[in-house]
Amino acid sequence: METVLIISNFPNKKSAMLCAEALIDQRLAACVNVLSPCASVYHWQGKIESTDEVPILIKTQRQHYDLVEQLIKMMHPYELPEVILVPIQTGLPAYLQWVTDETTITD
Repeated sequence: METVLIISNFPNKKSAMLCAEALIDQRLAACVNVLSPCASVYHWQGKIESTDEVPILIKTQRQHYDLVEQLIKMMHPYELPEVILVPIQTGLPAYLQWVTDETTITD
């Protein structure tokens, strides 16, 4: 099993928390960090935009990426939400095993 980090941003804490709770409830993530608001500056539809957003860090298994992406797209108010997968090269073995254990879906 390969542990990964998925990054996204939401427009406010409420929507970030709803997504985090859904990911945990469906065992698509072992842990979701909902961070403090940050300022994002970006190009969108030919203009420079800026807004406050709430980043989330999702710890899960690579095999869950498609389902995580679908859930984020379903719950996100943006037309084009940020969803980025970052491979985890190494980490505390016991922590990585915990992520695997918490995101292994058994019937």
